[in-house]
Amino acid sequence: MRDPSFRRSVALFRAFLHEQDDPESCYSLLARDAADQVEAYDGPVAGRTVLDVGGGSGYFTEEFRRRGAHAFLFEPDVTELGEKPPDSAVVADGYLLPLRDGVADVTFSSNVLEHVADPETFLSELTRVTRPGGLIYVSFTNWLSPWGGHEWAPWHYLGAERARARYLRRTGRPAKHTLGENLFAVHIGSTLRQVRARDDVTVVSARSRYWPFLAEAVVKAPGIREFATWNLLLILRRCPT
Repeated sequence: MRDPSFRRSVALFRAFLHEQDDPESCYSLLARDAADQVEAYDGPVAGRTVLDVGGGSGYFTEEFRRRGAHAFLFEPDVTELGEKPPDSAVVADGYLLPLRDGVADVTFSSNVLEHVADPETFLSELTRVTRPGGLIYVSFTNWLSPWGGHEWAPWHYLGAERARARYLRRTGRPAKHTLGENLFAVHIGSTLRQVRARDDVTVVSARSRYWPFLAEAVVKAPGIREFATWNLLLILRRCPT
């Protein structure tokens, strides 16, 4: 699917609607799309080392492997790995990866940043394990996005606790995410300022991950971008040492 395009955005949105009842189809499509994005910015991944940090049950890792990459999954929560995680999956914290400096050609993190309490330290660790000249792919759902509250969105606009209480009443089970524990209010403006102030990466692209047109333009509009971007994709390049 051409990126960006209405066809692609509609296909991804339809897949997201069935995330709970058909996660295999949803995340397999998302993994193919993300791998296409990586290759569009950095060329084929075949024969290269790709680190999937916080990749859950491994859909992204498996897709990179299907394309010939030496891909490795690092996931801090063993319950997220599922019943059949990829071979060689490592239970490891993204703040302190058990890797030497500069081992990866591509370091990949999809929808993780909003789940870490210290995004700046997390980004520093992704940068550390990426070789000079290597690519860093980071996407996250910002707090003021319509999906910012995750399973209790869009009611998070009325307050996190109220949204969680509504979710419990509607479903009869507690929400998976709790603001300040495993979900954090990460904003586009502050994240861009932090990244652009770094001297160890350059920003190749800052864009909406799913937007069907003008994907970079929407991110350039302060205020509006916090609502309209939906999900920010950062493509970073590790600076030469």
